[in-house]
Amino acid sequence: QMNEPPGARARVALSGLTIAEYFRDGAGDGQGKDVLFFVDNIFRFTQAGSEVSALLGRMPSAVGYQPTLATEMGVMQERITST
Repeated sequence: QMNEPPGARARVALSGLTIAEYFRDGAGDGQGKDVLFFVDNIFRFTQAGSEVSALLGRMPSAVGYQPTLATEMGVMQERITST
């Protein structure tokens, strides 16, 4: 939700991804399931990261996003697509 603190919003997508990985890769009852991970709006993740970056005093890039955006999105995409 947009009324949540930016730190919490930044972690939601990664937490959901961790749960999806558990059912896809996890041991026990969660192992080997087919998982559909649906992100309805990736901009919320990006905006939350930008707000956290601003709170930490990091200078934004030329287009206004956090300097770590490419890395954060790359890590998330890699976790989604790894099998």
